[in-house]
Amino acid sequence: MSAALPASSREWHLVARPHGWPEAEDFALREAAVAAPAEGRILVRNKYFSVDPYMRGRMNDVKSYTPPFKLDHPMDGGAVGEVIASNAEGFAVGDHVLHGLGWREIAHVPAQHAVKVDPDLAPLSAYLGVLGMTGLTAYAGLFEVASFKEGDAVFVSGAAGAVGSQVGQLAKLKGASRVIGSAGSDEKVKLLVEEYGFDAAFNYKNGPVRDQLKEAAPDGIDVYFDNVGGDHLEAAIGALNVHGRATICGMIAQYNATEPTPGPRNMALIIGKRLRLQGMLVGDHADLQPKFVEEVAGWLASGELKYQETVVEGIEKGYDAFVGLLRGENTGKMIVSLV
Repeated sequence: MSAALPASSREWHLVARPHGWPEAEDFALREAAVAAPAEGRILVRNKYFSVDPYMRGRMNDVKSYTPPFKLDHPMDGGAVGEVIASNAEGFAVGDHVLHGLGWREIAHVPAQHAVKVDPDLAPLSAYLGVLGMTGLTAYAGLFEVASFKEGDAVFVSGAAGAVGSQVGQLAKLKGASRVIGSAGSDEKVKLLVEEYGFDAAFNYKNGPVRDQLKEAAPDGIDVYFDNVGGDHLEAAIGALNVHGRATICGMIAQYNATEPTPGPRNMALIIGKRLRLQGMLVGDHADLQPKFVEEVAGWLASGELKYQETVVEGIEKGYDAFVGLLRGENTGKMIVSLV
């Protein structure tokens, strides 16, 4: 079964529903007792957990594609850790697993919701990003949802984030004619071009997105990968060529808005250009997982695919990491380390 178990574990609870930007008093770090795992379950000491933009939507009490967080209960999300006790066939103490009960030090995980991962194939934190949910989001969103084909010109918003940086590199690896990214700082713009191989990038704070995109893509774009919404989506609709495709993955620009946000003002262009704008949820593309891991692990091993992580140390910094993510303080995947 296990050695002696720790008596307690700290976990983050949502205690009030944020109005606009999440505030520290909306959250509480609380102690919880640790019990031996019930039949069919494993006890996992989390080493890393993920904070992601979609979690902001789960803090609202509204019907959505995923249930809202419950007040005064531990929040959840992607995590990777080590099994410290097992009452489930196929899992042994010392195994490393990926699961969905983050935001806590120790997780009581149903075995069917845990996947073994290999720390020798990639660093454990990579299974939360480049080889995890964000990586599969980039892969499925570009190749399946946007129907990317060799020679396409691609524009990615939020391009220095975990999803965006991978989208741009995957497009280059598969023969894009041009890849353009937007980001929120000159430092991130430099990273996109010099480290990730984007053909062009711009800081959206330096001028209208429409004008900067037109300069970066004088011949238009064929694919837009949207992580931002708002003025980026409007600019992309204007820049998309006939039969262009857009994957609508996220709209971080409006997650903390307290009033309804206006839609793009140029949607009539969708008709004449015969555009396809399609929303995506990564959960719809689980069938791509084996191919995704095989292909991406190969690119990581060869050094063709690069990634960055912003790692925040300590469970007590969970709130800071999440709000930092919403403010764009991360480069690549934002991760909280409990190691």
